[in-house]
Amino acid sequence: MTELFLHDWRGWTPMRDVPTDTRLDSAAKPAGGSVPAMLRRRLNLVGRAVCDMLPALDPEANRVVLHASRHGDGDRTLELLYTLAENDPISPARFGLSVHNAIVGVYSIASDSRRSQQAIAASGAEWAALTIEARGYLADGEDEVLVVFADQPVPARFAAYAPETPPAAVALRLGARPAPGSHRLVVSNDAAVDTPRPPQPLDVIDWLLATDDATLACPMTHRRWQLAAST
Repeated sequence: MTELFLHDWRGWTPMRDVPTDTRLDSAAKPAGGSVPAMLRRRLNLVGRAVCDMLPALDPEANRVVLHASRHGDGDRTLELLYTLAENDPISPARFGLSVHNAIVGVYSIASDSRRSQQAIAASGAEWAALTIEARGYLADGEDEVLVVFADQPVPARFAAYAPETPPAAVALRLGARPAPGSHRLVVSNDAAVDTPRPPQPLDVIDWLLATDDATLACPMTHRRWQLAAST
């Protein structure tokens, strides 16, 4: 069993509207106001949302950032493949924005962050990978880390070959020790996990919005996450 502490979180998805919870943005188009216009125009909706959430959780931009996405920006990647198929030159800017670390790269430029950043893809087990990596950084001496889990629908051409992915992004500030108002996040092994699929960003948002003792599970890793009020 592993124990972390959730100090704060932010989320974005147009799939949920909870006006009473200011931590969740349900706007169809996130503002991306923390990023200068010349950088902001390069971001997709998920990227704008992430670049809004991270400054809210870490105004000084001095926390390690771990970012996970199963599919990344599939639309840009597909555009590049079409360009190659037509023997046309590839835009370096488009390529740079298609890679998995593009969003946190733009965030680091906009915020002048010099801290470590890590991009993760884990074939569906992204949430499990994020919490494992976060625990490692905390065990290595970090007071807090930021974990970001974001995804969007895959291009229509591939929709039949990939799980349905609602547009959503969620960012959490995790620590190794409790703080006022924090919640305990207990990660345990459970061979009896019977959920049909691993967690997606929208599942994590719903879990965070639920009451204490809510659980989240991953059948690929046989892990279960439980939130409880910190004593």
